[in-house]
Amino acid sequence: MNALLDTSLVGGPFLIGLYTLTGLAVAGLLLRRQGLRAAALTLILVLGGALSGWVLVWLLSDIWDVFGVSMSTPTRLWTAGLFGALVLAISNLVAARPRRRVLAIVAIPLCVLTAATGINAEFGQFNTVRAALGIPLYGTLSDALAAPVTPTADSRGTVGTVTIPATVSGFAARAAMVYLPAAARGANPPALPVIEMLSGQPGSPSDLFTAGRLAGILDAWAAAHQGLTPIVVVPDQLGASDRNPMCVDSKLGNSATYLSVDVPAWIHAHYRVTDAPEGWAIAGFSQGGTCSIQLGADHPELYGTILDISGELAPKAGSPEQTVRAGFAGSATAYAAAAPRAILAAHAPYRALHIIFAVGGDDTRYIAWTNTLKAAAVRAGATTDLLVSPGTAHDWHTVVYALTRALPLVAARTGLTATP
Repeated sequence: MNALLDTSLVGGPFLIGLYTLTGLAVAGLLLRRQGLRAAALTLILVLGGALSGWVLVWLLSDIWDVFGVSMSTPTRLWTAGLFGALVLAISNLVAARPRRRVLAIVAIPLCVLTAATGINAEFGQFNTVRAALGIPLYGTLSDALAAPVTPTADSRGTVGTVTIPATVSGFAARAAMVYLPAAARGANPPALPVIEMLSGQPGSPSDLFTAGRLAGILDAWAAAHQGLTPIVVVPDQLGASDRNPMCVDSKLGNSATYLSVDVPAWIHAHYRVTDAPEGWAIAGFSQGGTCSIQLGADHPELYGTILDISGELAPKAGSPEQTVRAGFAGSATAYAAAAPRAILAAHAPYRALHIIFAVGGDDTRYIAWTNTLKAAAVRAGATTDLLVSPGTAHDWHTVVYALTRALPLVAARTGLTATP
């Protein structure tokens, strides 16, 4: 059963088999005896369907901005192909022989599944069947720590869920995730640096380990560095997958206080860690990236390093008007002050803050925003790095690229390794 649940949905035999089967089904629908006029009409309908799919994504993504990101070209092509294939299948249901109708009925769900997996492979959200079904990969950290470990150069870290109480904030957070390196589990562990990391919205802390492959990235680093990595804590900044408190304190919940007071206090109480800010970093992707620079820039006394992966220019929960009403009690001034650029300017000049920006090379909208924020950071006195993931957009492939290449920079900044 585990082998089935761990089947890759982003490559390998499953995708090859699915694409092949669907291709044969579509080919069977195309190979149909019909007159020239009927064939021309079918072609026009299929092309019209494909165009409709492309236009629909354009409207949802670029005009109405339903997703908050501009969809990539492969996603647009998958959607266009799906609509064209559906039109072809439906046309084969009309005045066709029973066997062809059966083929069309079978082809419809095949085409939907193939387009969905193709888009997922492009975005990298669900790497396995387990992830797609929402079956947890990790248990509680207390259970995972039941067996003792002797740290070695190739020891893997331990991952599990923990409950971080909202003692001061009262924020209704879900369970957090922790990556605890083997070095932290010895009898006399060294004081290790900390990365407080945030997933995107919608999402949950586990996304960074399933879609972001965080544990594997950290394990690979540990294998080459005597089992040493930062302790990584991924708290819940949302409260629910479909919520967005925007990492401020408001009627939506005191998310900012939870992340900057309750979470650091819990970490200090449970692990031997270095003192902030030199040994602490805060990081995140998308909405979590926005949060990371909001909180990191606002609390240089806590965090010395920020990793902002595809963050936005300002907190966002719908339109600007909706955002101001929901999170800032109708105050446009408070909303403006919560934007990363405003926070950076308010705390300038920084003495020791370093910000790592990362973005997908095909993510045109976020590249522009990232460059704007980087310029603001430099004006405020922070030092910066920029990582551009080639050939990726606003997706988890960008996150994997960013985490892999930012980890050496964070390790050096937090004192885990010598500066390269």
